[in-house]
Amino acid sequence: MKVSGFSFIKNALIYDFPIVEAITSILPVCDEFIVAVGDSDDDTLGLISRIDPDKIKIVETQWDESLRKGGRVLALETDKAFARVSEDSDWAFYIQGDEVVHEKYLETVYNSMLQYKDDPIIDGLLFKYLHFYGSFDYVGASSRWYTHEIRVIRNNKSIYSYRDAQGFRKGDNEKLRVKPIDACVYHYGWVKEPKTMQSKLENNSRYWHDDQWINENIKTEDRSYAYDRHVSELSLFSGEHPRVMKERIEAKNWKFNYDISRNRKTPKDRLKSFLSKVFGLDFAYKNYTIVK
Repeated sequence: MKVSGFSFIKNALIYDFPIVEAITSILPVCDEFIVAVGDSDDDTLGLISRIDPDKIKIVETQWDESLRKGGRVLALETDKAFARVSEDSDWAFYIQGDEVVHEKYLETVYNSMLQYKDDPIIDGLLFKYLHFYGSFDYVGASSRWYTHEIRVIRNNKSIYSYRDAQGFRKGDNEKLRVKPIDACVYHYGWVKEPKTMQSKLENNSRYWHDDQWINENIKTEDRSYAYDRHVSELSLFSGEHPRVMKERIEAKNWKFNYDISRNRKTPKDRLKSFLSKVFGLDFAYKNYTIVK
């Protein structure tokens, strides 16, 4: 069985993306790793090239800055990396620049790929998610956070990145058929020094919104993101972070403390909780079809 990893990145140093940790977290189960490196204003290219020259294959790209709706440019960059996955690979393991897989899950992931390698019904593997917010001590607990997503896909070139690169579809907008596995992705996209977080939001919002929307909804006078103003419900994280995150966590230089007794469900979340409890309804976002 041959496995290819793939990802995309741009301006990793400026916006403090843990892309090195992301790649190295899954590199042990990959035979090669394709990274689409966008033309950057920092040394992102050098950063990626130094990770593992024997496995890393870099595709230098230009982002289409005219695309300012729905995060479409992120999907196109994902597709550029996937297109360069070797033809003889069985699976492609996708990781975004702010996601990390704990080493304790790698055996499960590898064995699942092996188990379903020759099953044509299965298009991909579905992972659980933890979304860290504000610091490495808290995870999002409200319904705004997606709970599962596809991160391993079959090396089928009819598969493509969907919308803003959160998930995948194939052919004529068909959902992928997936098997859930007991493995979790740790998402660190909302854990940055507040000024870096604000800068990243102002920049990345350009791929979803126009300048007027950004000025009205994102920009602040002190250019520092106020984590405590944008949160409704968090949980304390009591587990262990992936080993590759150790140095980054030890170097953390800002404070974010949150009293979970302040948690208040939004009216929308209260309604969802009631309907789930009484009628067993499931409101989780599902861009996939689970194969029983």
